[in-house]
Amino acid sequence: MTHTPVLMPEPEGTLLGKSTVYSSSYDPALLQPIPRALGRNAVGKSDFRGTDVWGLYEVTWLNEHGMPQVAVGELLVPATTPCIVESKSLKLYVGSFTQTRFSSIEAVAETMSKDISAAAGGPCVMTLRDLADWEGAVERMPGLLLEAEILDLAPVDYEVNPTLLEVVEGEVAEETLSSNLLRSLCPVTGQPDHASLTIRYKGPKIAHRSLLAYIVSYREHRGFHEQCVEQIYTDLSRLADFEFLEVYACFTRRGGIDISPFRSSRDDHPAHVIRAQRQ
Repeated sequence: MTHTPVLMPEPEGTLLGKSTVYSSSYDPALLQPIPRALGRNAVGKSDFRGTDVWGLYEVTWLNEHGMPQVAVGELLVPATTPCIVESKSLKLYVGSFTQTRFSSIEAVAETMSKDISAAAGGPCVMTLRDLADWEGAVERMPGLLLEAEILDLAPVDYEVNPTLLEVVEGEVAEETLSSNLLRSLCPVTGQPDHASLTIRYKGPKIAHRSLLAYIVSYREHRGFHEQCVEQIYTDLSRLADFEFLEVYACFTRRGGIDISPFRSSRDDHPAHVIRAQRQ
């Protein structure tokens, strides 16, 4: 079995892996865009829709009297934007609000939406919630958990291998499958990124064992979260002619921020935003 791993070029000039100064004064110049084309050119296909759902848990600023305020943020970045915002730069940007005075939580959200939209190159929406009004419930990934069904898998590859994927001859299905075993590496620092993944589809039945082996094959893959999800979606779409396909990965938190990229054949946004157990 031979295959060619999909390797995206390493982005240049990022703050990842470098010592940085944490500014506490508002500075939109801290936001660093990275072209989505870096990952998509490597994948070679991008006929999908979707949104990157960011969770921000360390948002703080001062009110007009100098009293600290705190909130939880949900940032929606459409997959149609030409750029993603590099996660460390987003953390530094959010941190720059710490000692800056704003008249209201709405003013902070409006400022963040405007700045991040400018960096990403398209309309992004930040919603801030006061902790007193935020439920923050976590949940398990929906559907059948593959590793609970398949206990005797012997992985054959730890670098992305789409040739592992198979369909069950002559069978069709409409099902939701999930796994907590997705792991990839930051393309710059090599740090591990862990995620829970759910896949919904209707069409030729995906062989469950083959799908779990494929998910495990990301274990040593270097790619940003968004690129990994787009690669999974693309490899599955090449496997068969599905009537509907959706891939949604909830990556674990780093630096007070997590990201859940969602890609779909028909929907721009997940019907339900999941906050997974490890987020």
